[in-house]
Amino acid sequence: MNTATASQKIDAIAIGGFDGMHAAHQYLFNELGENGAVLAIETGYANMTPSNDRQDHTHHPLFYYKLEDIKGLSGEAFVSKLKDDFPLLKKIVVGFDFHFGHKRSCSGKDLKEFFDGVVKIVDEVKLDDEAVHSNSIRKFLEVGNLERANLFLGYNYTLKGKVVKGQGLGKEKLVATLNLEIEGYMLPKEGVYASLTRLDDDRLYPSVSFIGKRHISDGSFAIETHILDTEVIPSNKVEISFLHYIRENKAFESFEDLKKEIDNDIIEAKRVINFLAL
Repeated sequence: MNTATASQKIDAIAIGGFDGMHAAHQYLFNELGENGAVLAIETGYANMTPSNDRQDHTHHPLFYYKLEDIKGLSGEAFVSKLKDDFPLLKKIVVGFDFHFGHKRSCSGKDLKEFFDGVVKIVDEVKLDDEAVHSNSIRKFLEVGNLERANLFLGYNYTLKGKVVKGQGLGKEKLVATLNLEIEGYMLPKEGVYASLTRLDDDRLYPSVSFIGKRHISDGSFAIETHILDTEVIPSNKVEISFLHYIRENKAFESFEDLKKEIDNDIIEAKRVINFLAL
């Protein structure tokens, strides 16, 4: 944590796990002023916005506490640490279900008692009468419901990875793909997706993406993306944003059968992407 920056500027913080930085989290961030910051409690389980990906979804500076470092603190000691790390702190923003202190023994009510500034507790956020939570989004991703997951996130679910050498069969017998190595992210359901792929030129390209085992070749697990209607530029890093689940991964009798299915996938991906662009 850059405590020097905190001491100079930060007068309000939003506290939470913030995995996903989803639509409900944004309600907390909206309560921060010009000199506000986001304080993420890093549990080690954040896999929708791992590492520093949270910073992609807020213009506020982002700070981290490791749960391991604070879980033994009492409620008073935790607030005392906040005041030491953020000397100008005047406001704390938390969600309705926020707990802190040893064994999560303290709630927002206790926070108001321990902190002498403003404590804003944001009510539960619902979309279409359903509460927005990180666990709900994970469940949507597990079943391939990207429309619902993206609605709750407030953006398209995205994986970042580096390009690795594939088998070479795609370009030879099917369609050319970029093969990715992705670590630390929750993967959505195995199958084929309409997607948008960002390459090194920072442009978003319509694409079809695949997650799953290559049944027809060596049975290895793969994450790959095919850029539609344009030649792929050489890229080292790639981001795939998932829009719509097209079909499940399945085995085919021949490369010819798989190629026919991929051609249908491409048609469906174009339809979905064009519809979403309207």
